Amino acid sequence: MVNTVNNPDTAIIGAGIGGLSAAIALQQIGQKVKVFERASELKEMGAGIVLSANAIKALGNLGVAEQVRQAGSPVKKAEIRTHDGQLIVNMPVHKQADRYGTYSYLIYRPELHRILYEKLEPDTVVLGKEFLRLEQDSEKITSAFEDGETFNSGLLIGADGVHSRVRQYIMEESKLRYSGFTAVRGISSYEDPRFPVELGGGFEAWGNGKRFGFSHIGKGRVFWFAAINTPRGSLVKEENKRYLALQQFQGWWGPIADVIDSTKEEDILVHEIYDRKPLKKWHKGRVTLLGDAAHPMLPNLGQGGAQAMEDALILARNFKQCTIEVEEALSQYEQERIPRVTKIIKGSRMMARMMQLENPAAMMVRNQILRHVPDHFKINRLDWILGYKA
Repeated sequence: MVNTVNNPDTAIIGAGIGGLSAAIALQQIGQKVKVFERASELKEMGAGIVLSANAIKALGNLGVAEQVRQAGSPVKKAEIRTHDGQLIVNMPVHKQADRYGTYSYLIYRPELHRILYEKLEPDTVVLGKEFLRLEQDSEKITSAFEDGETFNSGLLIGADGVHSRVRQYIMEESKLRYSGFTAVRGISSYEDPRFPVELGGGFEAWGNGKRFGFSHIGKGRVFWFAAINTPRGSLVKEENKRYLALQQFQGWWGPIADVIDSTKEEDILVHEIYDRKPLKKWHKGRVTLLGDAAHPMLPNLGQGGAQAMEDALILARNFKQCTIEVEEALSQYEQERIPRVTKIIKGSRMMARMMQLENPAAMMVRNQILRHVPDHFKINRLDWILGYKA
């Protein structure tokens, strides 16, 4: 029997931003969905996430854009400076907002997670269900979980992140690629008259193999991050994370030490940053991938969450065509998505090399070039990302 997309039961593995977005998008077209999450409570890491114009448009299609705007903070100021505070670039955020009809926003990631979760039909998400393996035949996909239970579905979506187990079913495991830098991230209540909360946004400072940035995320909080060039494994075991950040950015521009020092130790995260080589295929039979499970990318273009949301909407759009068989819909989905996310993965890698320069002469040339780039070029250069409508 050919299982078509008329009314399949859909299983989604992983209740992160991508998994929840996919569940909303599929429920909007009338599909029955169950999301299985291994954690016993629904929570995301306590960091900030940037939502640029294409992400806000995607959230509008998911029916939650206004809630996100209310909970987050618009980016109405975005500067790039040297490590000692000299201005390199003042981003044309108001002109971008005029072009796309919205500012970018930053929001506390758990807040975004809550908004998406509450948009779902009751009892969509099943917690404490660690996915182990799957079997697929001509009629169904059987998902097996650590607690011994199984679930049959006509479609299975792996939204289980960079270490996806669903991905291992579709293809041989590909190696993670270390970016060359480790990220330190924190959430704090912090005020600085140069970056008033009413204005939103913030700055980045670029130095020798390091950069630091902070931005408002709503409700009186700021999100800050640091990216530090370092060999793999050399920083993640540091026990005092605040001291680590203070030492790395000693002598940098005024607000940096202050915002780090204002942060509680338990509100600081340290992670090495990885991606994978882009894939050429995301599905096998009626099993497919979405978000980081399909295309983990470096954060330098701020597109990880946005691309997972776009995946969800494009996947649902293909299923909305009721005459299309599941495997044909999945093929169309990946044919539409893979070229775009591959370009973003490569672009994020290129941005990392430019942002994390260590050679002083190369840094000086980069800064001088950026100082003289006209606003229209800055906007047009990213139009293929920010102007996209899923």
